[in-house]
Amino acid sequence: MQFRARTVALIVVVSIVLSSVTTAAVVKDGGIWDRLTGAPALWLDGDLAAAVQGDEDGFEKLKAAYAVIKSQYVRGANDKKLIDGAIQGMVDSLGDPYSVYMDPSTAKQFETSLESSFQGIGAEVTMKNGKVTIVSPFKDSPAEKAGLRPNDQVIKVNGVSLEGMSLNEAVMKIRGPKGTIAKLEVIRPGYSGVLHINVKRDNIPIKTVESKMMPQQIGYIQITQFSNDTANDFSNQLKQLENKGMKGLVIDVRGNPGGLLPSVLDIADQLVPGGKNVLITQDKAGNKVVYKSKLQGKKPYPITVLIDKGSASASEILAAALKESAGAQVVGEKSFGKGTVQTVKEFGDGSNLKLTVAKWLTPSGTWIDQHGGTAGIQPTLPVKSPEYEQATPPSPGQVLKRDMNSPAVRNLQMVLDGLGFNPGRKDGYFDEKTELAVKSFQKTKGLPMTGVVDDKTAAKMQDAFIAMLRDPANDVQLQVAIEATKKKIR
Repeated sequence: MQFRARTVALIVVVSIVLSSVTTAAVVKDGGIWDRLTGAPALWLDGDLAAAVQGDEDGFEKLKAAYAVIKSQYVRGANDKKLIDGAIQGMVDSLGDPYSVYMDPSTAKQFETSLESSFQGIGAEVTMKNGKVTIVSPFKDSPAEKAGLRPNDQVIKVNGVSLEGMSLNEAVMKIRGPKGTIAKLEVIRPGYSGVLHINVKRDNIPIKTVESKMMPQQIGYIQITQFSNDTANDFSNQLKQLENKGMKGLVIDVRGNPGGLLPSVLDIADQLVPGGKNVLITQDKAGNKVVYKSKLQGKKPYPITVLIDKGSASASEILAAALKESAGAQVVGEKSFGKGTVQTVKEFGDGSNLKLTVAKWLTPSGTWIDQHGGTAGIQPTLPVKSPEYEQATPPSPGQVLKRDMNSPAVRNLQMVLDGLGFNPGRKDGYFDEKTELAVKSFQKTKGLPMTGVVDDKTAAKMQDAFIAMLRDPANDVQLQVAIEATKKKIR
């Protein structure tokens, strides 16, 4: 994600290298302020006191429990840990994966992650049905290269179970210094058994916007996250394409897990016809705020948006705004479905509380949240990705050879098939034909033709597989989007 002006983030799907939290607030001058009205945002120091006074019995019970623990607990109790634990317990009791309490250390990592590069595996995660679940790996990250995919469930890290951990605790287990290995045990929907995926942690540079001119003057802009600099980068690259005579635009937010609300609103202001709805927020009392585009007029070219199940939050805001208010075509697969808004209360010790305070609705008033809404944005042109795109290439440190039978072999066979080396079967049994396919791959890479997937073969296969996935000619969804855009050019 890459995203500045000290705003708070957009999707409290906590990130391993970059987090984001939906918010309609900005942080400035040491306080939190509403983006639209300029007034102080929802959470002020007095609010908690007012809430507590509304339930004196409950507050007295809380104070009594604190007093008993402090005075009688045989091993002694730390004040700060008791207070942090009480806040954490209240947040956990909400059962909301997007409401999070962060201690000073975690909060500092979160703040840093919004503005710089950092070390980790490069994936956005959420807590789903009690499991740490991948929303999306970042483009060109170690997580992507190792084969992690949206909806993968991480159950163990370096042999340690994540069962019962909070999302923040699990994230701290997955993160680590550059060069170290995160040995992940992963459950992938639709696959039997447990996948063992080794990810080498690295520095994760933050570049969120890339663009190029495709044949026949079709512009292409990919947004990987919505960060502090994303809107400015997008504006500059959009102008460059327009100055080159762009006739149509494809915006790719596949695998984009979200980011900062001001960032996506600024981008929508550059694309959605002026005066049209971009976003509606609705608070607990049912009060609504409508965000409208500030663009003068409308764009003279057709726009197509690419989405998939890894497109979440801010990505969904942009896709919905373009679909419903700009008449854009949406190509790909149904999006993630994150339709809630968070705001932030920062405490004096450096900790903070991110709390879900509202729903966000599409311009037509639809709630797309997967927990009670319509569960994502439906494409106007559904296009499934090939089966091999969900495969995990072999990891160095994991030898695969003749007569083995495992999910890892099945993934190997799908990768070989995607690379054009026919393994003969894709059921997980390493037979003679699979061995011949491996030998053929090794020959093309100048490796010893052993038919065994060792460290060198696995590394070469990872690189080849990622390169193949990144080739526009092999991107079925992108090709459909380009053709759909061409048909709309007048």
